[in-house]
Amino acid sequence: MSNDLDQLTALNRDYIASVQNSDVKRFDEILSSDFYCSNPDKSLVDRAAFLKQTAVPVTIKNLRAEDVKIRILGDFAIIHAATSYTTADGQQAHGRYTDCWAKQNGKWLAVSAHVTR
Repeated sequence: MSNDLDQLTALNRDYIASVQNSDVKRFDEILSSDFYCSNPDKSLVDRAAFLKQTAVPVTIKNLRAEDVKIRILGDFAIIHAATSYTTADGQQAHGRYTDCWAKQNGKWLAVSAHVTR
């Protein structure tokens, strides 16, 4: 399980970095084909729409995950975390996210995300 924990810890870091850097290529590698995301504006987007919205450069800076809790349940994992970031106008802000991961053919892929601000 520690290998799974190490992999999910690294994937979580990649996910946050990909949000901050609009890294569509990395998301394309780590999202399952049936991925869905609940956005802070209450919209639900599929994988293609998520990749499209990720391509738009973000206006926030210094995005960090804090208080990360990774729960591994066999070939399924849930990551809960808080976020902190700086808004475009220089204000410090916070949010939360929950990402669900499934091990498919020996590889962890994100299957779902829920983001709040």
